[in-house]
Amino acid sequence: MLLASASMAELRRVCVYCASSPGTNPKVTDAAVALAELLADEGLELVYGGGTVGLMGLIADTVMSRGGTVRGVIPTQLFPREIAHRGLTELIEVSSMHERKTKMFELADAFIALPGGFGTLEELAEVTTWAQLGIHAKPIGLLNVDGYYDGLLTWLTRAVQDQLLRADNRTLLLDASDAPTLLQQMRAYEPSAAIQKWLDLNQS
Repeated sequence: MLLASASMAELRRVCVYCASSPGTNPKVTDAAVALAELLADEGLELVYGGGTVGLMGLIADTVMSRGGTVRGVIPTQLFPREIAHRGLTELIEVSSMHERKTKMFELADAFIALPGGFGTLEELAEVTTWAQLGIHAKPIGLLNVDGYYDGLLTWLTRAVQDQLLRADNRTLLLDASDAPTLLQQMRAYEPSAAIQKWLDLNQS
């Protein structure tokens, strides 16, 4: 089991989940650039999926252009080699999607999901479930650009109302419409008492 915890003093690397497509909403691309600039200016390393295309390539290129550090993790057996970004601080090649997600988890102290598709949602759901199970206490956030994740947030509210999701588990997923606010929330994040109990049990 991948036990891990991170105090805010240890927030050094942020994993960003995002699409391999640029999409059509300029507000999303602007938000990706703004997040990348913030990470670089704050001296936070970027951990991401290692590609050159779409929002993934945009955020990596922006961090690098501002003198930041970028670590990419890509399963090269599943993607054409030209998709892998060869201009990063470090490109880690793995053999499977499972290895990729595990490595990104191990490298990062926090996680942010930009607007994306199935892959982004799957990565976000898994790392949040790991937090719910007490496997880690790292902050997780949604960058809810232009209301992209409003439907997901409404669903979470309904899940709590219907007692299918505990209210303290709902607090595992932070959200904000802009990067500075989200990063501030992540730096202030502390797991609920119930989650801390799971952490203590898993680490005992």
